[in-house]
Amino acid sequence: MQLKEALLCKGEQCNLCYRRCKIKDVGYCRTRINIDGKIYTLTYGNLSAIEMRPMEIKPFFHFYVGKKALTFSSYSCNFRCPWCQNWHISMQEPSLDYEYISPDKLVNENGLCASFNEPTLLFEYCIDLFKISKNKNNSMVSNGYMTKEALYMLREAGLNAINIDIKGDEEVYKRYLNAKEEYVWKNVEYAKKIGLHVEVVNLIIPGVNDKEEQIDLLIEKHLKFADEYTPIHFTRYFPAYKFKNPPTPIEKLEYAYKKAKKEGILYPYIGNVPGHEYENTYCHKCGKLIIKRFGNKVIKNYLEGNKCPFCKEILPFIN
Repeated sequence: MQLKEALLCKGEQCNLCYRRCKIKDVGYCRTRINIDGKIYTLTYGNLSAIEMRPMEIKPFFHFYVGKKALTFSSYSCNFRCPWCQNWHISMQEPSLDYEYISPDKLVNENGLCASFNEPTLLFEYCIDLFKISKNKNNSMVSNGYMTKEALYMLREAGLNAINIDIKGDEEVYKRYLNAKEEYVWKNVEYAKKIGLHVEVVNLIIPGVNDKEEQIDLLIEKHLKFADEYTPIHFTRYFPAYKFKNPPTPIEKLEYAYKKAKKEGILYPYIGNVPGHEYENTYCHKCGKLIIKRFGNKVIKNYLEGNKCPFCKEILPFIN
């Protein structure tokens, strides 16, 4: 066991995420513990998975296209999504009996991505890991509920990109997560302000967040807190964990894509529908196919650095 004193704590007050728990024993996320008046993290070097994975599967479509990153995770979460795809680790408390993996053993020349469960809970580990990483491909796939202080510290340590999952509108956050939607959108805005590459994901779930007015509002907020160049992925839901609602109709995803385009978002995508034309990238100026995909595989990449090879427009990509 490798106990490490938690950062962003003042006495029993944890300021890592917007739950801002006062930890008498264990925090809401079950990864921070009070020992004799000091808060410690239970996830430092306590990893549940380590796997080389393509950037597109996260999904990052405009960040290191076609490349891979060493993807890692720990346990538990500060949300309790009943449809969680990775519930076997996100709903599991971190064990105190584990094989410690130090940051220097995880550094990889292909890049690093904290994902699978909520990476905010690996905060102290990611800070140390990103500091010694020598590349510019350090990323996180997050629910976006960390505080601004935490996000800024991650950026200063070497975080380059973040994928933020928007669960739905305020009612969805309140009903299912006991959380506030506004904090997540504010983090989208702040992440862009401090220079991170940002992509947004919205898992469209029948009966939860699939009403047209909910999708329309999400698109409106994306334009307000991100911008028209920031990619947004409308992803197909499949039954998982405690949720048995049927899979998202593809027509609903297509509505979201077309509505986003109509309102001015230049790079919407459809996810979890391999082979669909809307998982490809088209130049926002000339409209020609720039990147052809099939699921998480890049079939053809016509990019010239970050330029369209046809009209020479500079495109919002980092490679």
